[in-house]
Amino acid sequence: MAILNVNTVYQTVLMILNKEQRGYMTPTEFNTVATQVQLEIFEKYFDDLNQQLRIPQADTDYADRQENIDEKLAIFKTVGDATLVANTNYFSLPTIDSYGKIREFYRLGNVLYNEEKVVQRLDRREFYYANQSRLTKPSTINPAYLYENQKLFIKPLTIIDKIKVDYIRKPDNVVWGFVPGSLGQYEHQNNLSTNFELHISEQTEVVLKILLYAGIIIRDPQIVQAAASQVQADETNKKS
Repeated sequence: MAILNVNTVYQTVLMILNKEQRGYMTPTEFNTVATQVQLEIFEKYFDDLNQQLRIPQADTDYADRQENIDEKLAIFKTVGDATLVANTNYFSLPTIDSYGKIREFYRLGNVLYNEEKVVQRLDRREFYYANQSRLTKPSTINPAYLYENQKLFIKPLTIIDKIKVDYIRKPDNVVWGFVPGSLGQYEHQNNLSTNFELHISEQTEVVLKILLYAGIIIRDPQIVQAAASQVQADETNKKS
């Protein structure tokens, strides 16, 4: 998936601010606002997905729209180990994914035991009464879990490890990295930067939202698109 470049967005914002004669946004200010904007768009994906799920599936565009949202969310899907907290009966959610990266948990997916067995999710009442019937009593063959307050309660209690969770993580913070130049200017550094994790198709909305935080309302998205194209052309010329 094509990822939105942080430098392109920042330079586009600066170009429009300058054109509108509305001052300047420092890298630190930009990083804070850009991270917030990314989170807002990320969370809106779930609202959009819920709306799509309420549309009758006979709708001819249904599958395409849902696939589009799923594609945008794919980058945030990951897997990690849940850990039994000492002297308790619950597992903590992963903070590090299977690639060794620190990730902030957002939404729970499937819970797996011993790599392959999907653990059945129960509500509170079902979970606490599950042991009362031989038909519903959880076992290592058919384990069950309760998810409450960011904690996983697993039955049977003999399961103390080998619990994996696939989940959706939050986006990483956006960073336009820089070092101070000899004249006090900000010099962009790719190796100190963290790009947006949004699809490149979100570029116009991202810029518009950042400008809104800066106090500028742009009613014509073509202004943003033209500025972004100019920035990209300038970058290409610098490299050639």
